[in-house]
Amino acid sequence: MERVRVGVIGVGVWGEKHARVYAGLAECALVGVFDRRPAVAQEVAARHGTRAFDSAEALLAEVEAVSVAVPTVSHREVAEQVLQAGAHVLVEKPMADTVEAADAILRAAARARRTLQVGQVERFNPVWLAARPRIAHPKFIEGHRLAPFQPRSLDIDVVGDLMIHDLDLVLQAVGSAPESVSAGGIAVLSSNEDIANARLEFADGCVANLTASRVSAERVRKLRFFQKTGYLSLDLAAKSGEHVAVDVARLRPEQPLAALSRSALRPEAGEPLALQLRAFLASLRGQGEGAASGWEGR
Repeated sequence: MERVRVGVIGVGVWGEKHARVYAGLAECALVGVFDRRPAVAQEVAARHGTRAFDSAEALLAEVEAVSVAVPTVSHREVAEQVLQAGAHVLVEKPMADTVEAADAILRAAARARRTLQVGQVERFNPVWLAARPRIAHPKFIEGHRLAPFQPRSLDIDVVGDLMIHDLDLVLQAVGSAPESVSAGGIAVLSSNEDIANARLEFADGCVANLTASRVSAERVRKLRFFQKTGYLSLDLAAKSGEHVAVDVARLRPEQPLAALSRSALRPEAGEPLALQLRAFLASLRGQGEGAASGWEGR
C-alpha cells in the first residue's frame, strides 16, 4: 500500500502521541507537525524525527491527511482549514465544542469530498474489541470513568472530556439513540462541570447509568453490561475483562449458580491509538471503515 503522507496540527499531550505513533507506522510518512507554540513543535519534531512547520498552510501543502489535536474550541476552525486545503482529517474527540460547530465540520467535509473521522479511541481498546461480539441486547449498563485533576481540556466539561468515551461505547452496544436522558453535574476545580452522572433510557428497555469525574483520587475506567445471556465486566484501563455466561436451559431455582460459567476475556495486544490510526490510514486506501465517522462523532 502506498504510504500516506500525514501531519499533526496541535502537538500538546495528545497531539504528541499522534506524532509518535505515526512516526512508527509503516503505512505512513510523518511529513511534519505544526503548533502555535514554535518551541513545542520543534521539540516534538526532533523527538520523532520529523519537521516542525512554521505555519499550518505550509504543512497542508505537503500532506494528504492530518490529525487535528488542538484545543476543542479550535476544532472547527482548524478542521475546516484542513478540509478546504484538500486533506483528509481525523479530529480528536470531542469533535467540537457545540453541535453547530460539528455540523459545520460535516458540511466542510462534504464540500471538500474528503474523509472526516473522529478519535473515539476507546473503540480500539483491545478489551472492548474482545468483548464486543459477546454483547447482545444489554438490559443494564453501568460505567465509571474517574481521573485525577489535570490542568488541560478545561475548555470542555467532564462529559466531553471523559464520559464521551463511555457514551460512544454504550451507543455502539445498544445500537440506537436513547429515548430519554437525565443528568446532573457540578463544577469543583474549574469553571465547567468536573463531576457528572447521566441516566440513559432506550426504547428496548435498556438503561445505562454513567458516572465521570476528573477530580478523583484514583483512576478508574470500568464498564459493566448485564444481559439475559450473561454479564460482562470490563476494565478498560487494565485492558482486561470477565464474561459470566448464563445457560438459560440449566437454570434451576434450587441451584441457580449451576447455570453460570466464568471466563476471562483474552484481548489481543495493541495500543488503542496505534490501532485507531492504522484503521484511519487504511480507510483512506479503501480498506475498512476506519475510526469513528464524522456523523458518529457529531
